[in-house]
Amino acid sequence: MQDNLYNLAFERSVLSSILFEPQQFDDLSTILSKEDFYLPAHQDIFNAFLTLFNSNNPIEEELIKNELMRIKKFDEQVFIEILSANPISNTKAYVDQIKDKALKRELLTLTTEIKRVTLEEELPSSEVIDIVEKKLYEISQDNQSSDFKDSVRMTADTMAYIEEMKARGDSILVGVDTGFKDLNKMTTGFGKGDLVIIAARPAMGKTSFILNTVNSLILNGKGVAFFSLEMPAEQLMLRLLSIQTSIPLQDLRLGNLNSNQSNDLDNAIEKMNTSKLFVDDQGSININQLRSKLRKLKTQNPEIEIAVIDYLQIMSGVGSQDRHLQVSEISRGLKMLARELEMPIVALSQLNRGLESRNDKRPMLSDIRESGSIEQDADIILFVYRDDVYLYKEEKEREKAAKAEGKEFTSEYIEKDEEDAEIIIGKQRNGPTGHVKLVFQKKLTRFVDTPSFSSAIKTVYEGVDTSSANMNIENDSVAMPTL
Repeated sequence: MQDNLYNLAFERSVLSSILFEPQQFDDLSTILSKEDFYLPAHQDIFNAFLTLFNSNNPIEEELIKNELMRIKKFDEQVFIEILSANPISNTKAYVDQIKDKALKRELLTLTTEIKRVTLEEELPSSEVIDIVEKKLYEISQDNQSSDFKDSVRMTADTMAYIEEMKARGDSILVGVDTGFKDLNKMTTGFGKGDLVIIAARPAMGKTSFILNTVNSLILNGKGVAFFSLEMPAEQLMLRLLSIQTSIPLQDLRLGNLNSNQSNDLDNAIEKMNTSKLFVDDQGSININQLRSKLRKLKTQNPEIEIAVIDYLQIMSGVGSQDRHLQVSEISRGLKMLARELEMPIVALSQLNRGLESRNDKRPMLSDIRESGSIEQDADIILFVYRDDVYLYKEEKEREKAAKAEGKEFTSEYIEKDEEDAEIIIGKQRNGPTGHVKLVFQKKLTRFVDTPSFSSAIKTVYEGVDTSSANMNIENDSVAMPTL
């Protein structure tokens, strides 16, 4: 069993090779760490190599001895054994073996930790699982190493990508279809490895918006993982069925259907039964649990192309960190997971209520709750905005004030079945920012493209006067439905 956990001969050979060819330490120092060595004396010698290297001193016998003696860690017998060991030509093979055995030792230590927290501390099983998953993730990250890509490899990968895009023809899509023509044109879809944030104030329709994307994907045979922290899976399904059948959501909830609607509903359910939609509505989940669940689901269902979290601020933190640090850990974890699984992860996010005190209530990046880390990690940030939400709210406040003063009130607000909506691209790492116009169908909780596709987009590029761009958006004469 001990042979599986360490090999002192390998450790001596690698240290001896560094002594005889110090120039190779430049590469090895990025792969090996002190903890990869089993024997403490070997750890001290490697650490001495590192100290000399970082201080621009040569790695040679006398300086190493002096450094070890300075920190009172010099073991003459071990040092002689290393000097006597035969240097090896294939250092990498030995290094791989040392790393592998170090990993096994870490896993063995983890099993001891599991026993301790389970039996001695009597922690709940859910907390034990959190500890294990977090530690496993840390171990896997620490043991991942990658080399630089040279120009030859990068140009070959780039040409392969260009050929793939060429084979698609004139399609504007590069990533996952957003479900909206205008938004696809602006973003070319949600890219592999992207962290996409969709943010809005309550009642703006951020969940409805992403469900339109989900519906478009599953009807085209794509797989979707949906983590619903706020809404039961059955309510999500009701919304999707309303979107597909054009049956008002309230009628579906009440079962108030005529014969034609019942037939439409049966057809929609038949389609949904063959779809690749997976919903986790546990209601409380942390980044470690989400990571574990999504990895397992993606392994079992490779056709899954996107994951959605509704919404980010409801996710639980790990440990007793400050909430700001927890959100930072969550957003960074989601970004790393998106890259690992090579798929976009879409996280919905709440906005601060401070924006409602502004005259122009269109959201900005600074309005995102705990915005610093989220803004930094996100590749795309979209804001959902409907002006009618505020117009209705203001009308109700005027009515309340009038009644409080004993005055008659005549409402001038006209309830609309369809409202103007904007998707504001606040950040896009690989593309322009700007506004996309949509129509929101309230009874169906459904967003649809505006009738005029080509003229619906007003793009704001970096360096352009955004005030004039916004003015053009407001004065745009896009043909809209009668509202």
